[in-house]
Amino acid sequence: MLKIAYDGSCFSGWQRQPDKRTVQGVLEEVLSEYTGVDVKLNGTSRTDAGVHALGQCASFKGDFRIPAENLKKAVNDRMGGGMNRKNPVGDCVILELDEVDPDFHARFDCKGKTYRYVINNRPERDIFRRNYCYWIPQRLDVSAMREAAEFIKGTHDFRAFQASGGNERETTVRTISALEVLDLRNEEGAGDVIIEVTGDGFLYNMVRIITGTLVEVGLGKREALSVKDTVESMDRTRAGHTAPAEGLYLKEIYF
Repeated sequence: MLKIAYDGSCFSGWQRQPDKRTVQGVLEEVLSEYTGVDVKLNGTSRTDAGVHALGQCASFKGDFRIPAENLKKAVNDRMGGGMNRKNPVGDCVILELDEVDPDFHARFDCKGKTYRYVINNRPERDIFRRNYCYWIPQRLDVSAMREAAEFIKGTHDFRAFQASGGNERETTVRTISALEVLDLRNEEGAGDVIIEVTGDGFLYNMVRIITGTLVEVGLGKREALSVKDTVESMDRTRAGHTAPAEGLYLKEIYF
């Protein structure tokens, strides 16, 4: 099994696509090169273009006769440009590479995930973080956002927080076991507001829509109590906007 971190800025998402640079495509190409066989990865989460990962996971099968640590080092050197840095891309790295049970599947054996969403809440835009956070210049009311978050936690039909265009799901019922709004702003009120959400599964753009809804509460555009009605409505038009991809990070996966 692989545990992977990547900067999603220059990737067209996780999933392999013709004529597009994707995380899955890059990893499969390099792994196939070093193992001498055609490697196909099963990823836990199909992150979108621009979304980052601190702990994406993937599995693959094969008899490679290469020690896991050696393969990890070779692949990381290749993706990072090696010692000579002739091709210093370096936007994807294997954090862990371990042998697991042959029946293990990174997607189907997943029990839950934690996503992090980073909001830079300050008057001036930080151009060096433009690909890594959602800039909101108006001061957010974190207390109101935390109040609203309580109505999202638990087991619900989250149809109101699902964007169109994703794969058809058998059910839109999910359980959100934790939803925190962390205030990391300084005494002047400028800095990051971070949303971390843990659940047994997520619908298409669900975390980004939850974030957009909480942001609208924080900006005073909707009342915290209204989020309870939004959840119960199962109506996408009742939820907030879809926050941009660049602030989203797949933080951790649980098996």
